[in-house]
Amino acid sequence: MSKPSIPKGTRDFSPTEMAKRNYIFNTIREVYALYGFRQIETPAMEQLSTLMGKYGEEGDKLLFKILNSGDFKQAVSAEEWNEKPVTKLAPRLCEKGLRYDLTVPFARYVVQHREELQMPFKRYQIQPVWRADRPQKGRYREFYQCDADIVGSNSLLNEVELMQIVDMVFHRFGIRVCIKINNRKILTGIAEYIGYPEKIIDITTAIDKLDKIGIDNVRAELSASGLDDEAIEKLQPIFNIQGSNEERLNTIREMLSNSTTGLKGIEECEYVLQQLAASQLKNTIEFDLTLARGLNYYTGCIFEVKALDVAIGSITGGGRYDNLTGIFGMPGLSGVGISFGADRIFDVLNQLDLYPRETTSGVQLLFINFGANEAAHCLQLAQKAREASIRTEVYPDSVKMKKQMSYANAIGAEYVALVGENEIQTGTVSLKNMLTGEQSSVTIDELIHTIAP
Repeated sequence: MSKPSIPKGTRDFSPTEMAKRNYIFNTIREVYALYGFRQIETPAMEQLSTLMGKYGEEGDKLLFKILNSGDFKQAVSAEEWNEKPVTKLAPRLCEKGLRYDLTVPFARYVVQHREELQMPFKRYQIQPVWRADRPQKGRYREFYQCDADIVGSNSLLNEVELMQIVDMVFHRFGIRVCIKINNRKILTGIAEYIGYPEKIIDITTAIDKLDKIGIDNVRAELSASGLDDEAIEKLQPIFNIQGSNEERLNTIREMLSNSTTGLKGIEECEYVLQQLAASQLKNTIEFDLTLARGLNYYTGCIFEVKALDVAIGSITGGGRYDNLTGIFGMPGLSGVGISFGADRIFDVLNQLDLYPRETTSGVQLLFINFGANEAAHCLQLAQKAREASIRTEVYPDSVKMKKQMSYANAIGAEYVALVGENEIQTGTVSLKNMLTGEQSSVTIDELIHTIAP
């Protein structure tokens, strides 16, 4: 009989790994709270109509769709089943889908609960999402996102604060990063500059793959999208603009001098960069014209974060979306948000071994079991230790000492307490420090004083 397995692109997490992941979630949660964000949750499933058409054609292909309960083929005639591709029949076979990200469900939430919300509304959300992607290093089919969004405000101060959050989170993790910023209005201006304003989606989709497939493949993709050689050649110098953030902004400003939209995007980036320079970030922030962010709903500043010491894709991203709620009947409500890729951050922290020691520490105190009477006494002592916030176990079985000590080593217990008949009579505990090997006779109060945080 073969061993059970899990789907490709998903992972099990051990207790140690979960301790590390909770360190990530808690760090992000604490920083979000410092900036006034409040937590919500949405269902794993959404109506498929809520999700379809929000992520572009490629995003729609990556949606996990859930077959209708019962006879799902009932809604489709035999002729349609034989003649049409199954992908075309999906909306009739599947009424629900697993969420692709947290942003579109959040937009749905805002519209559905509009009367209950005070604008601007600042929320954060830490939940899993699913994508029917090809699994590879750093890319999973099930992964967690840690989102923060602000809706109901057009102010660029929101962008500034979100970048401060990014900087603070990665500084707390000890991960050196580069925060990249661009603006979809600038990309619109570039599309106008090369003579193909109607191809903005094709252009941004191709540019977004530059790091993954290289310039030659991007050129080929742009050509396949209908851009002529002259337009593609005009893009090349834009990719190669060098210098400081200010110098890059000035260069692209000259090139897009005839684009009102492009100039507006430059102005927005300039403001955000100036405010962040004054706030003295711990990490580098870089104006990057090749940053595109493939999702169609972005309309203003866009962001991505790259780790400097580990070869991995983007570990945080986000941007401004001016009318995402319009797709659900509430036009004109502007928003901006970021999303930390918890699974990639997990991989980076593992590779760099940056977890604080206390993150993975488990049980602090293990009581050895010498028999029924001793175990009953230890249960009372263990309760006092727990009341002092000491993580405590009593070994459940009266087995050989060697086996119990092996268990203590396996779970990383910091101290072992030995309580036999003599200790019960004298009201003491024989306490062994598992790191140093030192052993001493102490009262329960002295034990608590020694171990308690």
